[in-house]
Amino acid sequence: MEAKSHKHMTLRQSFLSLGLIFSTFAWGQESNSVFSFLGLPTSAHAVAHGGKNISLIADDASLIFQNPALMASVSNNSMNLNFMTYMRGSKTGSAAFVREAGQHGTWGAGIQFVGYGKMKETLETGEIIGDMGAVDMAFNGMYSYILSERWVGGATGRLIYSKYADFTSVGLAVDLGINYYNEENDFSFSAVAANLGGQVKAFGDDHERLPFNLQMGFTKSLGHAPIRFSVTLSDLTRWSSKYFYHVNKKPKGGSILMNHFNVGIDITPIDQLYIALGYSFRRAYEMKAAGSSHAAGLSAGAGINIKKLKLGLAYAKYHVSAHTLALSVGYSL
Repeated sequence: MEAKSHKHMTLRQSFLSLGLIFSTFAWGQESNSVFSFLGLPTSAHAVAHGGKNISLIADDASLIFQNPALMASVSNNSMNLNFMTYMRGSKTGSAAFVREAGQHGTWGAGIQFVGYGKMKETLETGEIIGDMGAVDMAFNGMYSYILSERWVGGATGRLIYSKYADFTSVGLAVDLGINYYNEENDFSFSAVAANLGGQVKAFGDDHERLPFNLQMGFTKSLGHAPIRFSVTLSDLTRWSSKYFYHVNKKPKGGSILMNHFNVGIDITPIDQLYIALGYSFRRAYEMKAAGSSHAAGLSAGAGINIKKLKLGLAYAKYHVSAHTLALSVGYSL
């Protein structure tokens, strides 16, 4: 009975440690929310734009996780695989499929996962009694509908599952998105309410909040120049959140207001190629607060479209001890 009690306590400590990691490094989430992995990007193009872009009009199925209304811009029968290195020893990825549903509708399906690898399970005495694992997963069903010539609405239904050693949790969530696109001016505006829902099964006795995120953003090309820029604002319901003060009372290198901004730039010398740069003000603040200033908040990437095949590669840094590489591969059947 004593060994079992020690094991239970050790598992709980490991679970809490993993939660603290995400509270610190999963940007844009408050520390008392659950399923923070939902804030991680599932697109190399989004990673290159600082991690978030809800308004980019592109034939890229990986972007539908950012905003379900963007499915209207994706080719029929498109699929995508995305893989990203994250913290040391952990990997994250996603898969998506998009298909037209009549003249105005499009449906999609996708899965997201984060695997943290194996960790040693020990007693309080330090005795190793085995290995334990941790994984987060989300199963998504999506639908978008063309409301008018320039407006598209979309919704995502999401089943969330997390397992940390012997602890499990299940949640249900909905994303609601809308997009306005003026093709003549090449201007796109979007708004997304992400992660509306709650836990069906909690890790323990107390149910925790999901990482709700209200976002707005736009993308605009610069006339005839082969350049377009994007701005995305996140966490619009938490302007004075204590989250920003979890390390220092005053932010370094920027204001509280700017921590809501992500900016991205695409250079498109030809239609089949983009070169992207991005900056996340919030991640720059968090990285500097954690003691790392090298390339804090910066990201970069590139992508190419070869007939039906689409490839994207991006670099960023989300953790002081590891670099992040993201690879997206898409194909239209």
